[in-house]
Amino acid sequence: MSTSLTKRLGAAALAAMTAVSLTACAGGSTNGSNDGDKNGGNASGDENKIVFWSNHPGSSRDLEVEMINEFEKQNPDLHVELVDGGANYEELAQKFNAALAGSDLPDVIVASDVTWFNFALNDATTPLDDLWKSENINSDSYVDTLRDDYKYGDKHYGVPYSRSTNLMYWNTDDLKAAGLPTDRGPQTWQEFADWADKLKAKTGHAALVIPDGSSYLDWYFQGMVWAFGGAYSDEWKPTFSDPKTIEAAKFLQDQVKKGNIEIGTDPTVTFGNGNASALLESTGSLGGLTKSATIPFITTYLPGPGPSAATGGAGLAVPNGISDARKKNAVKFIDFMTNTENTIKFSQATGYMPVRKDALDNADERKFLDDNPNAETAIKQLNENTKPQDYARVFVPGGGKRIGGALDKITVGNQDVEQVFADLDKETQQVIDRDITPKLNK
Repeated sequence: MSTSLTKRLGAAALAAMTAVSLTACAGGSTNGSNDGDKNGGNASGDENKIVFWSNHPGSSRDLEVEMINEFEKQNPDLHVELVDGGANYEELAQKFNAALAGSDLPDVIVASDVTWFNFALNDATTPLDDLWKSENINSDSYVDTLRDDYKYGDKHYGVPYSRSTNLMYWNTDDLKAAGLPTDRGPQTWQEFADWADKLKAKTGHAALVIPDGSSYLDWYFQGMVWAFGGAYSDEWKPTFSDPKTIEAAKFLQDQVKKGNIEIGTDPTVTFGNGNASALLESTGSLGGLTKSATIPFITTYLPGPGPSAATGGAGLAVPNGISDARKKNAVKFIDFMTNTENTIKFSQATGYMPVRKDALDNADERKFLDDNPNAETAIKQLNENTKPQDYARVFVPGGGKRIGGALDKITVGNQDVEQVFADLDKETQQVIDRDITPKLNK
């Protein structure tokens, strides 16, 4: 997203967004406490308890527990209950939307790049700026681009937490065996195709493994589309049938047919076990791969020409329907969870990007990045090779799921690209016409 959401959309356009589904999802306390409400909320309105709903990005549950324990030591009058909000961002969003129908609301939630603005637009989450002032929280200490990803109008509705970009991971043993450079990735997708042929011929397995449509292939493919000169949309106009977008989709399909690209249900395991030469995944996978991979690897930017990578991940938000006292405790907790010490700890453990400006000036962090250059790739790429995501994915309700389903059709299902993308254009336009355009004209 851009530095200011207002600049990209305008108030009228933003008002067009509709609420996401009110489908309930299971979840429960993970801290062993029995003092939580049935649905993991705070129906009693206990102002000494902070209920935190998280999907534990980057397998961070143990780290979240560690940080929460330290917060409670420093704030003995407050108790934090960590609740499993779902297996992913979407499940947590569904659970939160279900909670909005009642009074059993948490105090802090994880809100992703494609869910936070739905909450803000429907007054489900509270603007944080006045709370920052009243609680003496320095919001300018956050990385400007990441902080302002949660800006709607002149207010901020979230704080960066588990922020990421796409990364390429490369098995350097395979690169060396195929006679390819071991200190960089391919500069373009066309160069990738040349590398892929050589890697597959040498290793006998796919050059690249990527997730399927149910695991954010729509996010990863966004960068490939840009590199080919295409896009998912031009603001509110879907462009899936644009020749450049079609070219990117046919390239993806062709590489899958050739066996150069594998669509995997657990791609990090496939790559980490040496069964693919490269992986296209989130920087949030870096921590786990560093610990578990059986092969040596480097991280690189996505092939260009750039910008050819999308930012993503999630922030922390505060529900609107809780008391002012609970809101103040919530922003105090969020400030602690994302302070310089904790964002460094979180980024080193998971691979997500540090969200405070002074993190990179920290001597321990600087040493960590010098010793672990794979971890610095995402930070550099953030400034050099990323741009805001297309409206069709992040602003049109259900966009990511819709695009992911279409990508499964052309890869796993080997369906006709032009027909599938024409249908995707039509479906996306119908949603815009039904849920957005009428409100734009008011």
